Amino acid sequence: MLIKVRKPWELREQDVTSQQLYVNRRQVIAGLGIAGAAAALPVSALAGAFDGAIKTDWGKDELPTSLKDITSYNNFYEFGTDKGDPKKYAHKLTTDPWSIKISGECAKPGTYALEDILKGQDVEERIYRLRCVEAWSMVVPWNGIQLSEILKKFEPTSKAKYVSFKTLYRPKEMWGQRRNFIDWPYEEGLRMDEAMHPLTMAAIGIYGDTIPNQNGAPIRLVVPWKYGFKSIKSIVEIEFTEKEPRTSWNIRLPREYGFYANVNPTVDHPRWSQAKERRIGDFFRTPTKMFNGYASEVASLYDGMDLRSFY
Repeated sequence: MLIKVRKPWELREQDVTSQQLYVNRRQVIAGLGIAGAAAALPVSALAGAFDGAIKTDWGKDELPTSLKDITSYNNFYEFGTDKGDPKKYAHKLTTDPWSIKISGECAKPGTYALEDILKGQDVEERIYRLRCVEAWSMVVPWNGIQLSEILKKFEPTSKAKYVSFKTLYRPKEMWGQRRNFIDWPYEEGLRMDEAMHPLTMAAIGIYGDTIPNQNGAPIRLVVPWKYGFKSIKSIVEIEFTEKEPRTSWNIRLPREYGFYANVNPTVDHPRWSQAKERRIGDFFRTPTKMFNGYASEVASLYDGMDLRSFY
């Protein structure tokens, strides 16, 4: 008999958003023009994934950013450097079928279809703050899976100290990759304990529906206590490594972007202050919180480390 133990931040079953409300919300989303993006996603992997999603306590007191802003104000340089470029061009991205290559220090390397990776996983609804290194922010209602539950499937060995991720490289559909702006494909990485932390998730949806292409379809990383560029989009490779992996922004501008990139209002970017942020949709700037407000959950990961070196 399988007994599910409720995590501390999970609500009771009767608190989970009803299917009727999800359907109504999807109708609203369709009215905002998101249905086309959702239709491009792998139906076999995501059909029904959000019905009965576990509604968690994360962000219950936050006011989510509007779906319009979340899906139209984006950094996804594979589709251009202007904030509106991803929404304008990302519809060209083919996301069905989708597979992810697993390699490195693990017992089960291979290339797996996305639906097989997601099979049997609990989909949760978590409302997280998203803080961009550019000093703007959002509050996003993500739907996804705790990353540790996915990584465990591949049985990382004791040599796995880090996890590396790569974004899809397909210049014909991602025109920004035709420019030498970054050494493509985009790469990111986490320390193993960061990747396995309960807050870290693999997102496959926003606002109770499939994640639009411009937001990283069909699966992306969400690490809420780090600057947004750490939350890599459209993942096609995961590698378990013994050594710290290379990361795209650190390669491009090592003086400005370090491996950790934890949100820290006391450490300015070399070209601007990080003490305050502008929440998209708001006029005034507000103070930025240490670790983006998640210090009580993640600060212990960095005991004894120099927090000022995290760029």
